[in-house]
Amino acid sequence: MRRAQVTTAFTLILFFGLVVSALLAVCLSGSWAASAVDTRPAGDATSTHAPGANAYSHSSATLAFEKELDFKVGNGIFKKLWVTAPASTRSSDGLGPLYNARACQRCHLKDGRGHPPAANYPDDNAISLLIRLGIPTGPLDARPDPVYGAQLQDFAIAGVEIEGRPHVTWTEEPVTLADGTELSLRRPKWTVVDLGYGPMDPQTKLSPRIAPPMIGLGLLEAVPAEQIAAYADPDDADGDGVSGRVAEVVNAETGKRMIGRFGWKASQPTLRQQASAAFLGDMGLSTTGRPFGYGDCTETQKVCRDAPDGGSEATGLEVSETMLRLVVFYSRHLAVPARRDADDPAVIRGGEVFAAAGCGGCHRPTLTTAADAADPALAGQTIHPFTDLLLHDMGPGLADGLPEGGAGAQEWRTPPLWGIGLTEIVNGHTDFLHDGRARSLLEAILWHGGEAQSARNHVVGLDAADRDALIAYINSL
Repeated sequence: MRRAQVTTAFTLILFFGLVVSALLAVCLSGSWAASAVDTRPAGDATSTHAPGANAYSHSSATLAFEKELDFKVGNGIFKKLWVTAPASTRSSDGLGPLYNARACQRCHLKDGRGHPPAANYPDDNAISLLIRLGIPTGPLDARPDPVYGAQLQDFAIAGVEIEGRPHVTWTEEPVTLADGTELSLRRPKWTVVDLGYGPMDPQTKLSPRIAPPMIGLGLLEAVPAEQIAAYADPDDADGDGVSGRVAEVVNAETGKRMIGRFGWKASQPTLRQQASAAFLGDMGLSTTGRPFGYGDCTETQKVCRDAPDGGSEATGLEVSETMLRLVVFYSRHLAVPARRDADDPAVIRGGEVFAAAGCGGCHRPTLTTAADAADPALAGQTIHPFTDLLLHDMGPGLADGLPEGGAGAQEWRTPPLWGIGLTEIVNGHTDFLHDGRARSLLEAILWHGGEAQSARNHVVGLDAADRDALIAYINSL
């Protein structure tokens, strides 16, 4: 009898211990805290309530405990510094010969947003920004520069010349709002100095791109293609002035055409292809998806092509399939921070202004991930990314002159707004748009044109209170 009582007591203690542990796990994961703060967490059950400096670097709250190790190892690979081949660290060599950064984390600092260099480069470098290069061959496509390829690399291994250094000068342009408020927008002019291989083709266009935040990418990948296509209105059939269209791109591994979702011009269809392209273009590292050991070196850059690579004897690849898979897993499960201040009266009013201005025509508040998504942790989520993942004509003011992968020179994919209010906390700046020209959210809005001209005009006409409320609402997302 005594033994039975002891057994029963032990069972009860174990049961209550498990309950307490489960409750603590929920609290720590942020899913409970997020639902207590607002009823619309940006990433649904995956969101975390973590507004601090590491707000973009937490795993999805729905990620199974046994998968946390994969997330942490993927994070380690994302942060690790690659070195020149040959080296004793065989799993970390093969950098370059030309490159932009030595680690993924160098561009996506704290998994957040990059920034443009200051005018006095190289005192402020361009490590979180890259320059796309291309010669337009039509309204929707371009070919690489014959000498410098499709991307400018401003670093190189020993014995190899860098391609050049990006340089920007800013011209201030005054803007006066309807209520008399005076602002200034800065217009960039980009050039490349210290060219290492002679002049570029005179027709080559430069397109600067800052590194975008990494949060919520797996959720965006899990949105069904049919849902994205349903929002497209390429001929503006409803007459609202918004004519978003689907980006159709080729999957480099399968050869099949798919909807583009990632990159400033939606040029990549999957996170795996996005990661493979970044490994190759940004660090000169070959993967299963992009098995080119010389990176972006063109045929005219012979010293670059003749440099040793770090490919393994078994596969010839510098980034193993396992490492690529883990980096993709890490990228897929970076959580979206939960909303903040959703019940603040100013934020509520800002949401009304957002809707009245028509911002939701492109920055669509709600999407739903597939119930049968490949990753169960991301399936069946009602998310609030504030994007339609479509291409939109943003007018000549934001045009870069460079078509890419089916996107025109004035077209850009609608960037998600979730978590945008934490940019300054995480990355120490408020530089927005594809090239970081906007120094605030209001400046970013004032650069909108094309399909967004009507929304921009509405914001110009607001009084100060409604304008501030709109910014507070966007910062709360």
